[in-house]
Amino acid sequence: MGGKSTRLGTYKCYQCRKPFTVKVGTVFESSHVPLNIWLQAMHLICSSKKGISANQLHRVLGITYKSAWFLAHRIREAMRDGTLAPMGGGGGIVEADETFIGREPGKPKKRAYHHKMKVLSLVDRATGQARSVVVDDRKPATVVPIRKDNIAAEARVMADEAGHYHHLGASFADHGVVRHGQDEYVSKDDPTVHTNTIEGYFSVFKRGMKGTYQHCAKKHLHRYLAEFDFRYNNRSALGCEDVERSHRALPGIRGKRLTYR
Repeated sequence: MGGKSTRLGTYKCYQCRKPFTVKVGTVFESSHVPLNIWLQAMHLICSSKKGISANQLHRVLGITYKSAWFLAHRIREAMRDGTLAPMGGGGGIVEADETFIGREPGKPKKRAYHHKMKVLSLVDRATGQARSVVVDDRKPATVVPIRKDNIAAEARVMADEAGHYHHLGASFADHGVVRHGQDEYVSKDDPTVHTNTIEGYFSVFKRGMKGTYQHCAKKHLHRYLAEFDFRYNNRSALGCEDVERSHRALPGIRGKRLTYR
């Protein structure tokens, strides 16, 4: 499109007769924030190991706190890859564990973990990939189907002594148990039996959530998990540095919208 009143980079669809830009059909759509600010924000989030708060983005980028918060959530949505391929293919080792964060909406605080939000994570030890989901409880009826859908039947599964893991051996090639309650963190009989890899993932996740973000509502937790999963799956130890990580995040912007109106 041409003309003095036409915005730079605007095109016209000759079917619907409406103008559009390259931001249409992406997480950037309908945003008044300039594209260069969006790209700076993506790089900051991708290059911060434990995340960067909306308040920090607001100060660094010179935009309002509200815009920084919304912008960060759209970028987290772009980081959600939706990978469904089972982990541990070819007899690989997959570590499975849960962690607890924050507080479940409407539940009073108690001494145990029951009032906290629950996260189930899996880490493929061979590929170094992590996958995390929010779960409502730790009952076998809830967590077992998630494991079966995300772990290959030929995989070796490593877990702790929690009761809902007792029957994993029937669904997978092998089930290794490490007894944390007895101060056992690596099996004496088989040194491959441990959950130290996934505990390392949880350490980064919790330091980011508690130290950087400090609070997270349950309805947003899955996007924070997508953010930490993405950075973990594209970390320096796997040969992916900050610039490459930002480039890998860009394809995820397509076909996604996030509105709170």
